[in-house]
Amino acid sequence: MAKKVAGRMKLQVKAGQATPSPPVGPALGQRGINIMEFCKAFNAKTQDMEPGAPVPTLITYYSDKSFSMELKTPPASWYLKRAAGLKPVGKRNRPKGAVKPGRETIASITPAQLREIAEAKMKDLSANDVEAAMQIILGSAKSMGIEVKG
Repeated sequence: MAKKVAGRMKLQVKAGQATPSPPVGPALGQRGINIMEFCKAFNAKTQDMEPGAPVPTLITYYSDKSFSMELKTPPASWYLKRAAGLKPVGKRNRPKGAVKPGRETIASITPAQLREIAEAKMKDLSANDVEAAMQIILGSAKSMGIEVKG
């Protein structure tokens, strides 16, 4: 007999850094998911990823208190900021995009870096080939004030 799905939720957790502390612990605890079991499974699945990379995670939890998770690739903005070499700023110590995208350019990347990002994101994008994926990533770059030179 199939398990009965109690619900689904999305979390964005840094690779290899899932801990029972907020925001992960309370989000899982209020849904009856074993927090330590999730943290151990998540950290084991993300150990080969770059530490600290934000990983969007889709969690399906069942009425018998078990769960399954699907890991996505880090957001395109994270890849773009890293490729452009943007330094962390602000109170959350994160790199920021342009204040006026389209009128202001804050950084640039090469077409090779754009292709590399598109290939990394390919499984999560609705693109048929790498060229189409590059166009999607190019749109994200332009909306952040990052231009492609080369």
